[in-house]
Amino acid sequence: MAESAKPFDLITMGRIGVDLYPLQSGLPLTQVETFGKFLGGSAANVAVAAARLGRSTAVITRTGDDPFGAYLHEALKDFGVDDRWVTPVAAYPTPVTFCEIFPPDDFPLYFYRQPKAPDLEIHSDELDYWAIRSARIFWITGTGLSEEPSRSATLAALKARDKAGTTVFDLDWRPMFWRDPEEARPYYAEALRHTTVAVGNLDECEIATGVREPRACAEALLAAGVELAVVKQGPKGVLAVHRDGTEAEVPPVPVEVANGLGAGDAFGGSLVHGLLSGWELATTMRYANAAGALVASRLACSSAMPTESEVADLLTRAS
Repeated sequence: MAESAKPFDLITMGRIGVDLYPLQSGLPLTQVETFGKFLGGSAANVAVAAARLGRSTAVITRTGDDPFGAYLHEALKDFGVDDRWVTPVAAYPTPVTFCEIFPPDDFPLYFYRQPKAPDLEIHSDELDYWAIRSARIFWITGTGLSEEPSRSATLAALKARDKAGTTVFDLDWRPMFWRDPEEARPYYAEALRHTTVAVGNLDECEIATGVREPRACAEALLAAGVELAVVKQGPKGVLAVHRDGTEAEVPPVPVEVANGLGAGDAFGGSLVHGLLSGWELATTMRYANAAGALVASRLACSSAMPTESEVADLLTRAS
């Protein structure tokens, strides 16, 4: 990206893949016969979610050099996400993820990322550091820290960013990508030193901080270096605490759950939208909760990300 080009509202860096969702709810995979194919991966989905809300977004990631990789490029473009930093890796196939759908709260995931996911083959010397530094918001994930060379590239991007603008660490703890939680903690701690916002559920916050009680998690994340800690508490809603003393605890928006996967990414895209809009903390959290609820009420993930009018409509109905 030329230095004269307009900076992106959001650049995300991390996981991408193809999600295969059963088109028959409530059945084990052994009995499912039909699936829908969707763009997936947390970094890609957050970029899609923010793009749906009118933001200029791009993602830094890698796919296999295969038809699924070509599909992901097409899907990103269709969603309005810039794919210039999505490059192929000939050695590894594009990851595929299956899920089972047992509403309201059981959605096991099965990741096929062997022998290695291409999105873990991001190299430090291939990054566009000017674009990363100039983006209004830069978003990284915990999965990107799980293996080399992605780990070093992610940390190099954070150091080059140097807390310019808003830098978000999606704690994104996936135990199947790590040998041991203790292995993850030092890398999480290093990433937190270079970020301004941390977002995670209680399991993820516990990995990052060693504590689990929501307020203790928030305080530990602030102590680790961030300015805003966002702790997602599932059915208890979300707690957000800012270093300046501002805080908001917002209940979830009730919906009939169809598929809980992707709700967190919709929350993330809306968090980005609220931060860029300069909204008050409570307003941002309510908006993000509503966006997450809308995706939870729909089967798909990326293609289910809501528009501004859809979020506004749900907030009106829920008030």
